[in-house]
Amino acid sequence: MLILPAVSCAMALSQPAADTTARPWWHDAVFYEVFVRSFADSTDGPLANDGVGDFRGLTARLDYLNDGDPATTTDLGIDAIWLMPINESPSYHGYDIVDYKSIDAEYGTPEDFRAFIDAAHERGIRIIIDLVLNHCSNRHPWFEEAASDPDSPKRDWFIWADQDPGYRGPWGQQVWHRVSHDQDAPLYYGCFYRGMPDLNLHNPAVTAELKEIARFWIQDMGVDGFRLDAIKHLIEDGATQENTQATIDWLEDFNAYCKSLNPDFFTVGEVWSTTDQVARYIPAAVDTAFEFDLAQTIIDGLNTGDATKIRDRIALVADAYDTPVATFLTNHDQARLMTQLGESESKAKAAASILLTLPGVPFIYYGEEIGHTGGKPDPNIRTPMQWDATGETFSAAEPWRAAQPDAVRRNVREQQGHPGSLLEHYRRLIDLRKSTPALTQARVIPLDPPEDAILAFIRRDDTGRQCLVVVNTSADPIGWYAVPLDQPVPPGPLRDISGNRRPFGSLSDDRATFRGGGIRGHELFVIELPNAG
Repeated sequence: MLILPAVSCAMALSQPAADTTARPWWHDAVFYEVFVRSFADSTDGPLANDGVGDFRGLTARLDYLNDGDPATTTDLGIDAIWLMPINESPSYHGYDIVDYKSIDAEYGTPEDFRAFIDAAHERGIRIIIDLVLNHCSNRHPWFEEAASDPDSPKRDWFIWADQDPGYRGPWGQQVWHRVSHDQDAPLYYGCFYRGMPDLNLHNPAVTAELKEIARFWIQDMGVDGFRLDAIKHLIEDGATQENTQATIDWLEDFNAYCKSLNPDFFTVGEVWSTTDQVARYIPAAVDTAFEFDLAQTIIDGLNTGDATKIRDRIALVADAYDTPVATFLTNHDQARLMTQLGESESKAKAAASILLTLPGVPFIYYGEEIGHTGGKPDPNIRTPMQWDATGETFSAAEPWRAAQPDAVRRNVREQQGHPGSLLEHYRRLIDLRKSTPALTQARVIPLDPPEDAILAFIRRDDTGRQCLVVVNTSADPIGWYAVPLDQPVPPGPLRDISGNRRPFGSLSDDRATFRGGGIRGHELFVIELPNAG
């Protein structure tokens, strides 16, 4: 969604009027998730070389993500950036906000943010930001007033109880917290922990304030969308603390309000639930939401070398949604992909191959494209971007968190321009996705090859344009191999368009036959098929 922004260059992306019949911009976008603190420290200005990433540093690195020139091949080629929380917060991660209209002083000023938005829009990059609707910080002035004065109007902005209601949270956690150490003190509800009291969205005043915050970021600051955090928890119904109908109803109103300000505005929700629950939110409560089950199934399938569950999950997801769902492999709350895959680069390439050839709106977590590693606790999965082996190109100072030990070999400088690297694999796949309409605008037809290790599906659009995607999910090569198709095709040679090696084989009647070298371990082929009749 484009804004009528208060920033000058943001106008380059805005339109005089939204065409409601046009394909939404986000349907064809590849997103990149950035933790500003860990992406790039500035080299000039008041925050230069302090060991913390900031907006000036991020702006200086935009050409790595997309330089705005379709003719170049040195950028990653993404279309949009999701920024993790950028507001003032007492924590390093920012999900406990104390001022919703602020910019974290460690990241820069509002002017720095506007300059970043301008620079991104000049390159054709859209910007979405994290918006936390479920809770704020217990240091937010709203909560401090509510906790200190039972008669304050802010008291009803939160959820209170005189006695412990006697139930725990969705994963067994304590959710009712005493406002003081006095055992007779009233309790407030905080689903995640005592430092994050939940907002009372039954209160119209809270809803009005959250809409005003949305208006500020859409109209005054020029953002193109929101990633809405933890939305399945917004409104509880007693001990039912996830996915209530009241939550979905509230979000439908909020989403409609955002689109009343800008019809092109985009919302993506974090609904960490099963596919059937996620589908309830789309497309009215949010434009789309993240598909957690699909992400985990892809990782599990690559670790076992068995594609059957991936195939079944792809079919289930295809049936569940009428609009593109947000696909991903990992995010800032999960162990890094490379770590989950046992630091296997070939598995990481196969994971990217699946993600970027499936339907949906793919999201890439920063550093995933270079094999960034890291496991729990959370700060270790949010470490500084590895631009080179020394870490000095992130910051000339000691970084807020040490780089991963393998940064010596897993960094941008080491992989840039090397055709066999993971980084170049991502670049090639993103370019393929952009240049092949069947990979963005077509439905998926899962196939059932006889070998469990082989994942095969057809992408076919309404005009008949189609391609065959084949991925070997195991490390073992498969020799002579025939992939059964869903309908006959004219005979001819196999033509791969993924940039991989030339396959030996042919199309014949209802199958694609790989001969000679067959299909190597974790290898991808995207075979161009004649138009379907």
